[in-house]
Amino acid sequence: MSRSKRQRLLRREGAIAIAFLAPAVAMLVFLRLLPLAEGLNTSFQAWKFGDSGFVGLENYARILQDPTFVNALVVTLVFALIVNPFQIVIALLLAVLLNQRLPLVGLWRSLVFLPAAIPQSVSAVIWLILFRPDGPLNAIFEAVGLPPQPFITSSSQSLFSIVLVVSWVGVGFWMMFLIAGLNDIPQELYEAADVDGAGPLRRFFSITIPQLRRPLLFVLVADTVANFLIFAPVQILTKGGPADSTNLIMYEIFNRAFSTGDSTGASAGTILLICVIVVIVSIQFRLLPGKD
Repeated sequence: MSRSKRQRLLRREGAIAIAFLAPAVAMLVFLRLLPLAEGLNTSFQAWKFGDSGFVGLENYARILQDPTFVNALVVTLVFALIVNPFQIVIALLLAVLLNQRLPLVGLWRSLVFLPAAIPQSVSAVIWLILFRPDGPLNAIFEAVGLPPQPFITSSSQSLFSIVLVVSWVGVGFWMMFLIAGLNDIPQELYEAADVDGAGPLRRFFSITIPQLRRPLLFVLVADTVANFLIFAPVQILTKGGPADSTNLIMYEIFNRAFSTGDSTGASAGTILLICVIVVIVSIQFRLLPGKD
């Protein structure tokens, strides 16, 4: 093939690649980068009615001195520390279990994954009915002789109720990624371990976990980001209460923007949330080191 013909072929392939990538790049720019730039610009503007102009970091200092915003940030961090390990451990155990040769294993996988196919708002409405004082859960408790529970009306139980709802939706979703990772592990490793007399626990910690490092890292990072952005369950179930015990950061930002009209504070809170997520994700990448 001549040099000129090769160059024409490369230009043609490049044009085809650009044509396929252009819609995705356009959506990234218009739906992600431009709103981010606008939010960053808004966070530096004056917030008082009638004022205008650049005020620097004043909005950031203002919201960081607001006890409600600081509480929302603390509640979100506590929520993440609870829900992330809980979801990943349950998803991993289910993935290992449902990766075995069990009867109707495809059906069980589908049933576990099914909540992930339901919108979070619909799931929240379902759990709102279950959590009612006269709902099905308390009826079951009373039937077995246990006292009824306040669930979302108690400041000590409401956050754990949100954890339960979010996990019901998320566990099956993350399980599917881990099952895919399990299927990529060479079976020769398990056969060699059987020859050496390794038991199930030894195979799990010496083969399964190390070989799942990359899928686990992906699930850890994606789950962290998703749980920092939880909004619908809080709005439908608790509206941040009682006593701000479930006032997660996204709900607080929503209230600032649309309930109190503090768009500059909401923009500053969004930028701070992005920074917190970036820091936490960077730490997570260090928790599962590897050459690749």
